[in-house]
Amino acid sequence: MPLDTTSDSLTRDSYYEATACRGPQRPGLQGAQHCDVAVVGAGLAGLSAALELAQRGYRVAVLEARQVGWGASGRNGGQAIHGLACDPSIIEQQLGADAAKLAWDITIEALDLIQQRLTRHHIDADWQGGYLGLATSARKGAELARWADTIEARYSYPLQRIAPAEVPQWIESGRFHSGIHDPRSGHLHPLRYTLGLAQAAESAGVQLYEGTTVTGWQGGASVTLQTQSATGGGTLHAKRLLLAGNVYLQGLAPQLRSRIMPVGTYIACSDVLDERRCRALIPSRSAVCDTNFVLDYFRPTADHRMLYGGRVSYSTVSPMNLAASMRQRMLATFPQLRDVAVKYAWGGYVDITMNRAPDFGRLPSSPGGPDNVYYLQGFSGHGLALTGMAGRLVAEAMDGWAWPGTD
Repeated sequence: MPLDTTSDSLTRDSYYEATACRGPQRPGLQGAQHCDVAVVGAGLAGLSAALELAQRGYRVAVLEARQVGWGASGRNGGQAIHGLACDPSIIEQQLGADAAKLAWDITIEALDLIQQRLTRHHIDADWQGGYLGLATSARKGAELARWADTIEARYSYPLQRIAPAEVPQWIESGRFHSGIHDPRSGHLHPLRYTLGLAQAAESAGVQLYEGTTVTGWQGGASVTLQTQSATGGGTLHAKRLLLAGNVYLQGLAPQLRSRIMPVGTYIACSDVLDERRCRALIPSRSAVCDTNFVLDYFRPTADHRMLYGGRVSYSTVSPMNLAASMRQRMLATFPQLRDVAVKYAWGGYVDITMNRAPDFGRLPSSPGGPDNVYYLQGFSGHGLALTGMAGRLVAEAMDGWAWPGTD
């Protein structure tokens, strides 16, 4: 079923939109333009790739149908954490132990890359270190401890164990049995981070067009994209194409549609709390995620609110009474917040693969033609950090292949 990308009913009541400064919208593409690499999608993956390519000397143009960070990049839970959405055993079964360790190490490098970009590009995105993984029962606590043992043994990544008696020191909630803590992971304001990456990319020479929908493309030795914006149609000619629109590609590459599925995710954010009261809820101010299959994830914001995510929808139907239902989930963890109102409630779609492993690859731009179309998708809820490394990896892949005229 096609996604409704014309309505803002789910996205307009976002805490992130209310607390970020977008500035004027960038103009749409007009006329015929040329570049080395065209990127479809101005989310974290597309902007990361554009920045990396521009720093390598390539001419890059980014086409965004809405605004920078309009999709999952600008409205997610804000948690940047280790690992992939899938268990490492899935990677081991498919590619072997060495490749699984490499995949894990890439996710840790992705955390470091966030820090590097925040510092290098002077992005104020409210970074807060620390991540708590919490189990809601003794059985799940034992599973989490075994997982942590495996991660330390196979990947040499240290994780602090939290015994049942120690849980009250970490969270003011009776819901949890035990857990782990990772100081290297953390959380931030994802829309501010995305907007900061866009500014960094433009400073590096990237041309960014907003309000520009790609209506079709033809391939061959190069790729030609037809676009439509409020000011009319345009054409972009590129030697390489990167598709980074995830579930919002809207049929632009039908062969990719069956590889991912859109899943609706939802978040609420409370009114401002007294600072002492907010700190008492999660003294370390870490991001928190439980280990349930349909999980809850939450964190304090820099301005002392509780931001709480949970529930999913596998249909394209928007949920009713979103603020009220999300408030009930929040109160299940923090019943002491019954006197606190929900100020914001919003949602949107993320791209999930069947095995929760990311899906990166290349396609021919025409039947029998060169594989000059690249794609990044399937981040499955772990994209805040991984998109940065995905952008770097695809830039390295493009940089390593011969370009037209240089063969």
